[in-house]
Amino acid sequence: MSNTTTIQNSTMTTQNKPKSNLGLMLHGAMPTIILTAITLILWEVITHVFAIEAFVLPAPSAILNELINQQALLAASALVTAEEIVYGFLLSMVVGVFMALIIVRFDWLGRAVYPLMVLFQNVPKIALAPLFILWFGYDLAPKLLLIVVMAFFPIALNMLVGLQSVDPNLVTLLKTVGATRNEILWRVRIPNSLPYLMSGLKIAVTLASIGAIVGEFAGASAGLGYLILFASTQMETALVFAAVVEVSILGMLCYYVVEFVEWRFITWAPKS
Repeated sequence: MSNTTTIQNSTMTTQNKPKSNLGLMLHGAMPTIILTAITLILWEVITHVFAIEAFVLPAPSAILNELINQQALLAASALVTAEEIVYGFLLSMVVGVFMALIIVRFDWLGRAVYPLMVLFQNVPKIALAPLFILWFGYDLAPKLLLIVVMAFFPIALNMLVGLQSVDPNLVTLLKTVGATRNEILWRVRIPNSLPYLMSGLKIAVTLASIGAIVGEFAGASAGLGYLILFASTQMETALVFAAVVEVSILGMLCYYVVEFVEWRFITWAPKS
């Protein structure tokens, strides 16, 4: 009887043992993996059954072959684009945070700047790319500027919401005990805004990837955007898709880096 009880307890302990982080990640990713596999299989079958020309729609196997054979070229191009994304995103973060702090700290300046910021956000960014190329040449500067004008707004807006969502009763209490506006800003408003800021950063980093590609479309001699444009003129559609895959992976990596920073350092924020 004692041995039977021990075996039952051991079995229950094994069943109740929490899954490892890797196991949980794989379990959570399984629907995405299954859906992706089904899509790729159907894509492969359709291209063969209907004999679609490779320059119109290459099969996934042809794209994979291009990813393997052209990996050196794709890696070199991805490195250029990654540099633009990282620098542009960091610059966007500085500009967005600065704008949010200015709007909250100085009421009169905020009332003047905020409508202009919203107005500028509605300017079609793709129309600015040729102008930036004309003004600043074909180097890194025009790509960074384009990324900034595309990515700073969600950072500024989300942080602004966090700065202004502090409990007004808490602000009133702090003022009654002699706290200055700067002390309230640094000790209460900014810590409260950090989860909101991280949401804005996750949006902005995806826009930074788009901005880098648009900037390379407008004028560049290297990068994944340049490679996509060049391959499309040569009707190398498989290479175009391979470069798009590289861009997507690069953007996804950047997104999850930001999410990891949120998970690691903004511990009080609700986790998805």
